[in-house]
Amino acid sequence: MAKILIISTIFRPEPLVEAVIAYDVASELAKRNDVVVICPEASRPAGFDLEKFTDSYKFKVVRLKSYIYPKSKLFGRLRESFSFGSYCVNYIRANHLNINCMYVNAWPLFAQYQIAKEAKKLNIPYALHVHDIYPESLLEKLPLVFSKLALHLLLPIDTFVLRSATKIVGISEDMNNYLSITRKVDIKKFQEVRNWQNDDYFIDFKPDKHQKQDFTFMYLGSISRSAGVETLIYAFHQANLPKAKLIIAGNGSDKDKCKEIVSEIGNKQIEFCDVLPENVPDIQSYSDVLLLPLKAGIALTATPSKLTAYMLSGKPVIACVEKNSDVDGIITKGNFGFVVEPENVDSLAVCMKKVYNMQKIELQTLGSNAKQYALLNFTRYVNLNKLLTLIEELTNY
Repeated sequence: MAKILIISTIFRPEPLVEAVIAYDVASELAKRNDVVVICPEASRPAGFDLEKFTDSYKFKVVRLKSYIYPKSKLFGRLRESFSFGSYCVNYIRANHLNINCMYVNAWPLFAQYQIAKEAKKLNIPYALHVHDIYPESLLEKLPLVFSKLALHLLLPIDTFVLRSATKIVGISEDMNNYLSITRKVDIKKFQEVRNWQNDDYFIDFKPDKHQKQDFTFMYLGSISRSAGVETLIYAFHQANLPKAKLIIAGNGSDKDKCKEIVSEIGNKQIEFCDVLPENVPDIQSYSDVLLLPLKAGIALTATPSKLTAYMLSGKPVIACVEKNSDVDGIITKGNFGFVVEPENVDSLAVCMKKVYNMQKIELQTLGSNAKQYALLNFTRYVNLNKLLTLIEELTNY
């Protein structure tokens, strides 16, 4: 029986996709291995009530007392990353004789660097799961005058992390190719594994036939700075569609700011609501179109996990992302929606009008395309098996 350490920056009961993935991996590996999960105290997303959740596990979970910072501010996040990495290193040093391999889903860049350095020192094989490309995605948040300096200082850290990993899990082929080229890492070290949701929520869900009069645009996810939800608000207000509403479901650091914008423009057709993970299929079933906005540049280095949930709900999607991004490629290949430029209120308003005026059968066809494409490419069954195989192969190194 192999002894596997899972390092995860978020874990159940946190309702985010990376927490779902880490839990699923741990649960399956624990059926035939000795599994320990180390993670911080639950804190994500900001504003979400985690105290009402209790979980029991069939594996050991160690909650580290590292610094946590759920807000979306740079220096707080960097301190959180460094603190978590330090606690992980202490745990690995104290327990390395009981670790055959590791699956690492840690905060970039400092937590990853500290773990990579210790794993290399102790000769512990590990798989690194990469969800966002750092430091590139970090540079979008910095003034141009600092971005080149930050890239010069931080890129070597990420390069060391990737070169030290035994295997690298990327969420798209584009991501893996980009990292391989820019970090000069052999492409054979990479494995594409798409993020998944709790598929059972969607596959088992049987929607009621809702009696609603308003055409409903919906955003469901974290209301964070990188999401750019304010673009949806301004575009919907500008579109001025009769018998239509915009629902913004979720929590996050920018929720109060978005509420203030709605209050200032005085639009009574925009609503906010909270959401529990198990209620996502039901809430999304009330939508006619699901919206996926991102700040400029974000989609070039990341693929939002909410896209899979949108697809599994069988709804058309309007995404505000760059052309040739992974999100654009998925929507185009799956033929289930529309892509407009990020942070472009005018273009999004025009697209909203277009979709609002489409025939119901056209929207249903797009939604059906979305679900079928997700079932073939983005389910837990397909991707979890890939990840489990990769991790268990590390026990032979």
